[in-house]
Amino acid sequence: MLNISCPMPKLDFDTINLGHGSGGVLTHRLLDAGVFSLLDNVWLREQHDGAKLDIEGPVAFTTDSFVVSPIFFPGGNIGDLAVNGTVNDLAMCGAIPKFLSLGLILEEGLEIAELWEVLVAIRNACAAAGVHVVTGDTKVVERGKGDKIFINTTGIGTYHPKASIHMSRVEVGDKIILSGPLANHGICIMSKREGLEFETDVETDSTFLSDLTLDLLDHFGEDIHFFRDPTRGGLGTVMAEIAHQGQMGIDLFQKSLPMDDQVAGACEMLGLDPLYVANEGLFVTFVKAEAAEAVVDCLHQHQKGQRAAIIGEVTEEHPGKVVLTSLIGGQRIVNMLPGEQLPRIC
Repeated sequence: MLNISCPMPKLDFDTINLGHGSGGVLTHRLLDAGVFSLLDNVWLREQHDGAKLDIEGPVAFTTDSFVVSPIFFPGGNIGDLAVNGTVNDLAMCGAIPKFLSLGLILEEGLEIAELWEVLVAIRNACAAAGVHVVTGDTKVVERGKGDKIFINTTGIGTYHPKASIHMSRVEVGDKIILSGPLANHGICIMSKREGLEFETDVETDSTFLSDLTLDLLDHFGEDIHFFRDPTRGGLGTVMAEIAHQGQMGIDLFQKSLPMDDQVAGACEMLGLDPLYVANEGLFVTFVKAEAAEAVVDCLHQHQKGQRAAIIGEVTEEHPGKVVLTSLIGGQRIVNMLPGEQLPRIC
């Protein structure tokens, strides 16, 4: 991701107060000094109630909200997480991300310096992913009614001409490919929240994934049957959802799951199953078996995909269920996460 710093302008207020949500002078001063200056583009410059967009053909449309605590964590913050999360939802549809809306709910007392850092992260993440914030909204709630800042983002993208991404296209024999190592984001948030220390910082894997998905569609087209990003609920929940909805059997192989040693050790220490820990910068794809090795080779050409691996396959056996083969050859059913293993991770 781009990491372009930008000095914060001198303002005569240091924290957010209720007047910044009034729609009056304070609101305009805040937006002019932050949102409009950092995210400037021809659409946002209109400062209208909405943006006029010229889009040809079918579009993908998604929305998401981000309430992560803490709002700053190793490798990112709530700002770039919001952009990347929405861009990735579009990418999972086989779309080319184009435009975002940005809704900010600010808590009274939020330091302006913190807001500025979040906005800079949003600007950098948008520039890296090639998307534009074209409309938005800002509200302020009383102290104690929020948690510094909540963000809502809505995304619009145009479909890749070779995209045919539907669960109905998943078929027996398809190979399942994971684009990178498991559980980094969830463990990063947990370590920061709980003050846990490791030999090296575990950083979030939050990044935009559209460059990988679009490259796969460019090269393999309809051999790519399905995408999904295993965010909340982790890989285990996503696999169980797909197996249930498609009434297909899924076999996963623990020995093939990429994971950093530090993250695996943290999961063991905390009693967490990495299959259910959140991720924000990887995806699974179901691909035609004959293309699987070439797809992995293609992903390995990207820095974000260097740890990509075939982790399982679709089978006629046990329809509607996911079966994980362990390192020692035992098998267990992988169900959906029954509750919240790690709260407030996105």
